[in-house]
Amino acid sequence: MRRLITFLAVAVLLVACGQPGASRPTPPPMVTPAASVVPAGATPAAGTGRIVVMTHDSFSVSEEVLAAFTARSGISVEFLKAGDAGTVLNQAILSKNAPLADVLFGVDNTFLSRALAADILTPYASPALADLPDDLKLDPENRLLPVDFGYVVINYDKAALEAAGLAPPADLRDLTLPAWKGKLVVQHPATSSPGLAFLLATIGHFGETGAYTWKDFWRDLRANEVLVTQGWSEAYYTHFSGSSGAGAYPLVVSYTTSPAAEVFFSEGRLSEPPTGNLLVPGGSFRQIEFVGILRGARDEAAARQFVDFMLQPEFQADIPLQMFVYPANPQAPLPDVFVRFAERPSEPASLAPDLIEQRRDQWIAEWTEIVLR
Repeated sequence: MRRLITFLAVAVLLVACGQPGASRPTPPPMVTPAASVVPAGATPAAGTGRIVVMTHDSFSVSEEVLAAFTARSGISVEFLKAGDAGTVLNQAILSKNAPLADVLFGVDNTFLSRALAADILTPYASPALADLPDDLKLDPENRLLPVDFGYVVINYDKAALEAAGLAPPADLRDLTLPAWKGKLVVQHPATSSPGLAFLLATIGHFGETGAYTWKDFWRDLRANEVLVTQGWSEAYYTHFSGSSGAGAYPLVVSYTTSPAAEVFFSEGRLSEPPTGNLLVPGGSFRQIEFVGILRGARDEAAARQFVDFMLQPEFQADIPLQMFVYPANPQAPLPDVFVRFAERPSEPASLAPDLIEQRRDQWIAEWTEIVLR
């Protein structure tokens, strides 16, 4: 037990040194039965038809969908929820010689290169990959397979902008104008997944060289009184005016699915979302989440079956209303609230995973110096 506590403490310290969190727009609670949540450090016996899936805290799946897989396969699935995305990957790396699970879910494209370089995953070309778009497949060796994706973007409070006589900004740089002073809340990129994604969007859009760079943009945002929070929940529910109405900021970094979530969780009170998406060129960043089989898995055959299942339409169709992201498999139908109110940006910013891995910590340090010091 003491060794386990020490291990977890090390993982937490690593995360505290710069890993973003995993947060979702108004996610529903995890509905997997309590009996299927395993204690940290537990490992399944070989060949028992039981697998452990290590995942971030925002993972969710319908109980009936999971039960259907178990009924057909005879494989029971247990989830080891290990914190945010950075913590999960750190734990998987630190325990690579004695893996805590069979399957790893939740590594996204901002950490993909780190996961692959750590050599903790076994290649598996699932037959279901044939149904997935090529632009989501970022690992040619199939150690990490795409499961879902979503877009980080700025949400705006429709009523607040109308009351102020403001039209939504037409460009990211408009946010530095006097009309938007004190109106934007963002998250710290070292402690928040959407915060990091928005920082990456600005780097991809403005670049690092030229007459006006991402650093210039953030200097101007600081001068324009941008508010920085540690996480998404604080930004969205405390400071943003468009959800609870209690906040003073009509603009917040969130997700393109947040307006759909507002309608869905209103339980019929809303027929239209009170918020909108700021779909300006380069103002969004696509996050892709992956699944992979850990090297040393106790039951690799069962792990492969579960990976197949995660990529097939039954599981994929469950993703939108469980985690409020898009399924990777285009054959999975989208719920009506997604079709009507969730949007996909036509011009998201883009950065290569290898470049993100090389420069992420430096960019966060530079951002911190510019915005917070």
